[in-house]
Amino acid sequence: MASALEQKGQAAVELIAVIPVLLTVALLVAQLAIAGHALWSAGDAARAGARAAHVGDDAESAAVRALPFWLDGAAEIGTSGAIQVRVAAPALIPGVPEIPVEASARLDPAPVEDDG
Repeated sequence: MASALEQKGQAAVELIAVIPVLLTVALLVAQLAIAGHALWSAGDAARAGARAAHVGDDAESAAVRALPFWLDGAAEIGTSGAIQVRVAAPALIPGVPEIPVEASARLDPAPVEDDG
């Protein structure tokens, strides 16, 4: 039968073995959250650009203004047809590439019904 001291030592070794796995899982979850926020922000910016284009304003500048500061520097905005916003979600781990995300939006005018 193992003594209490041996059992404590085994628990410490198991904890040391599990810590890298837990840190990796935490980083992956955080990276997914950042990518999700970047995608959400790109969609919001595309809708802002579509609204601006619908009323005759500058769609590109409206889309850039709608992005958070950490995404607006490298954003690519396409204004032909639907407003397309491409951004890169930053990577948490050095050496890992950024995650590109893209969203688009179009605000078509409502059809006009003829009474006659």
